[in-house]
Amino acid sequence: MAFEDDTLSYAISAGDNAWLASDDAVAILMGALAICVLVVLLIIPLILRRLHVSALARQAVAMLDAEPGARLLLSADGQVLHANTAGRLLWGDHAPLAILSQRVVSDDAALAALERLRLAAEAGVAERVELPLLPVVQTLHGAGDEQALHEEQIASEWWAISLRPLPSTDQGQRGTTLWQAEDVTARRAIEDILVREREDLAEFLYFIPAGLYSVDADGTLLMVNQRFAEWLGHSQDDLLGHRLEHFLDRCQAPDAEGAWQGTLTFRSASGHSFSALVVQTIYDDGGELRTRSVVVRPDADSNGISLPDGFADGLPDRRFRWLFEGAPVGLCLLDFDGLITDCNPAFERMCGLRRDGLLDQPLSHLIAADDRHDLEVLMQRVSLGEAAGAHREVRLVHSPDAAAALWVGPMGSGNGVDALVAYFIDTTAQRNLEAQFAQAQKMQAMGQLAGGVAHDFNNLLTAMIGFCDLLLQRHGAGDPSFADIMQIKQNSNRAANLVRQLLAFSRKQPLKPRLLDITDALTEMSHLLRRLLGESVELHMTHGRDVGLIRVDPGQFDQVIINLAVNARDAMPGGGRLSIRTGSEELKETLARGAEHVPPGSYTVVSVSDTGTGIPRENLGRIFEPFFSTKTGQVGAGTGLGLSTVYGIIRQTGGFIFVDSVPNKGTTFTIYLPRQTADDGESPQKSERPAAASAKKPSAEPDLTGGGVVLLVEDEDAVRVFAARALRNKGYTVLEARTGEGALDVLEETPKVDLLVTDMVMPGMDGATLARLVRQERPGLRVVLISGYSEEAARGELTDSPDFHFLPKPFSLNQLAAKVKEVISETEPCE
Repeated sequence: MAFEDDTLSYAISAGDNAWLASDDAVAILMGALAICVLVVLLIIPLILRRLHVSALARQAVAMLDAEPGARLLLSADGQVLHANTAGRLLWGDHAPLAILSQRVVSDDAALAALERLRLAAEAGVAERVELPLLPVVQTLHGAGDEQALHEEQIASEWWAISLRPLPSTDQGQRGTTLWQAEDVTARRAIEDILVREREDLAEFLYFIPAGLYSVDADGTLLMVNQRFAEWLGHSQDDLLGHRLEHFLDRCQAPDAEGAWQGTLTFRSASGHSFSALVVQTIYDDGGELRTRSVVVRPDADSNGISLPDGFADGLPDRRFRWLFEGAPVGLCLLDFDGLITDCNPAFERMCGLRRDGLLDQPLSHLIAADDRHDLEVLMQRVSLGEAAGAHREVRLVHSPDAAAALWVGPMGSGNGVDALVAYFIDTTAQRNLEAQFAQAQKMQAMGQLAGGVAHDFNNLLTAMIGFCDLLLQRHGAGDPSFADIMQIKQNSNRAANLVRQLLAFSRKQPLKPRLLDITDALTEMSHLLRRLLGESVELHMTHGRDVGLIRVDPGQFDQVIINLAVNARDAMPGGGRLSIRTGSEELKETLARGAEHVPPGSYTVVSVSDTGTGIPRENLGRIFEPFFSTKTGQVGAGTGLGLSTVYGIIRQTGGFIFVDSVPNKGTTFTIYLPRQTADDGESPQKSERPAAASAKKPSAEPDLTGGGVVLLVEDEDAVRVFAARALRNKGYTVLEARTGEGALDVLEETPKVDLLVTDMVMPGMDGATLARLVRQERPGLRVVLISGYSEEAARGELTDSPDFHFLPKPFSLNQLAAKVKEVISETEPCE
């Protein structure tokens, strides 16, 4: 029995210990669970905040990618945070200064500019310089290829490089730096050409083997060339400002107020005298008479030029033969009937004819018919003894794409004018560069105009659309006024689309280029085109073989073809045929069409031809201008933006577009797009058109009501009244202010404000400044910025403030309410 009692006691004791162990395990498990819950509660806000910051970062990245030039964000420790496509092509994933140091041309000016840029980056201040950079092909050479690098002589590229420090959120800490780069090679090329032309002309005048000088009415020397100064034994600076008679020996200076020819005796600094033939003409320089005098020495032993026999007899066809033949400008001698009596080789090259075919021919027959009147005017002025200081731009018949500056001057003895001389200077390259530069300035001016129009017009449209929405809340579908209100709203939306179209033309909008099979894209589009053209217009598509791929934004390419097709349809009111052809073309040399030059390479060519009324010749040069339209048959028939948009899309894609037209026969638009090949596994994609998208079932109308205090700042009374009423109807408490200063006063009197909605452009303090000041005082206050400018332009002012929300004008009641509810419902930002 004793043994049994001990066994029972042991069992009871073991059971008690088991229960104690079980209680300890439960306590440990509960403690671990509590710790896990606490960790989750701490991590969730951080995750939400990281997701919110990530979304804002993506918006900032999208803004940088939308910029047309190279853009790169550099952190304070020199790390590349982000670069857009152009920025990656220029800098890669490296700090800009490292790449610029490798590619900069090694000359003192460029290195000094790069040093200014480096010092500015270290000091954290803004700077802008222009640098000549070696092309990428040169930077790929190794150190052992330096000799080959010098032998290539590849032209450098000019880039405008700027940096701008962005404010840091941490006091006393340096923030990020925005690097920007723009290609200014074309502008620098124009400047270099003009400088070289002036230098070449000056060098020609100063070093020709004849003396040249000019004096004013008092006989004071204003200009001498190097040859004449050497003959007199003085430097050019020593001669300028002295009277000509001081350098004459026993003779008087000719009258400076008329043409003169004769012999003068000059005295050099060494006391040596020499005789020379002087031919003097006059010209009008801003109302003051000046002379142009040529000095020729007959003594070859004194560094002079021997005159040809018979020169003293004054025969004009033998004067200055050595100078006449070697002149780099076109020269031809004329009689008073305008017949060519002599010409130099430079004039032959300009006309494209040999000398035998030019002599005894009227000069007017070589000049385009539209410019012949200018030649007659110049000849009459010179024949009557007037100064021939003016010139005219003319075109030559045998070189219609070439341009030349024409001067006409007298030739003769002291008794009067015996003949005329015409000077032709080839200005084709200069005119082409000027045309390209003028086109760029025109596009820039249109962009500025579009921004102003969009801001003011979008304010009006916002009020119109908004008050229509308010009226529709009281007048339902069965109300007699419902249809009238809807007409007003629909036409307001059409006006808003026109403003957006203008903005799309005037700015370089962000594109999404992809490889596209142009044959498939046009075939897929054919059904839509047939519906647009109607039954009276036949559509013919002809696809070439091995057309290749192009890299375009599919939606923008569709817009180009549709715009051209609609224009062709309008040009064929009685019906006709629209032909679309594709093909490929390999350009071995540059294709010049007017001011446009297509570089050599492989191109996919698309031509769109119609059999319509055609375009008059006087309008061909303007059809791509914004607001220019030939559709004058009825009011509102054309906005003048269709072809402008086509031109902008093609040029932004890297292509070219040309137009040929014959009145009453038809018009052909020819598009050249760089041909691409599929690489890196990328496959061509089909175009995406909204019309092809499947219709979605309408979803239930969202609940846009909410609560909270909203401060609305808007200087346009109509917009402010509409927005305030709309938000109040949705349940919000709305405070109003007309200016930024008034908004600050309201914030001082109102301790609790949940949301600030402010216009960007206001008199006095603008919206961006107001938002920054408010954020300093109330970091947790949410901000919505509204603007009538384009979204990209408005956000460009806020690159240093990614926390702000944006609502573009014009907006409807639902868009405003949805944006306010979205922002006011967000998680409170961490301070």
